Amino acid sequence: MRISDNEVKKLLSTPTEAEPVVEFGEEVYDPSTDKDLIAQVKADVMAMPDREAMIADLKARIEAGTYNPSGDEIADTMIRRAIADRIRG
Repeated sequence: MRISDNEVKKLLSTPTEAEPVVEFGEEVYDPSTDKDLIAQVKADVMAMPDREAMIADLKARIEAGTYNPSGDEIADTMIRRAIADRIRG
């Protein structure tokens, strides 16, 4: 399953309700403390290259025989795909 740039932008622009504070024994997690991290992740995602440009580059590299992903790159992509599928739900 693929997620388009429009779907990512829609997800990032959708306001979410604040999550409640969660306690893990003596540890407490307050999601409001992550707003800087969330802002950085949003900025990183929005700065990513256009999907169509990435696809065109990959096609050209495959056709030229110069696309040789490492095992780590393949594993990373599989993990990111699984996470994206879970988010999309």
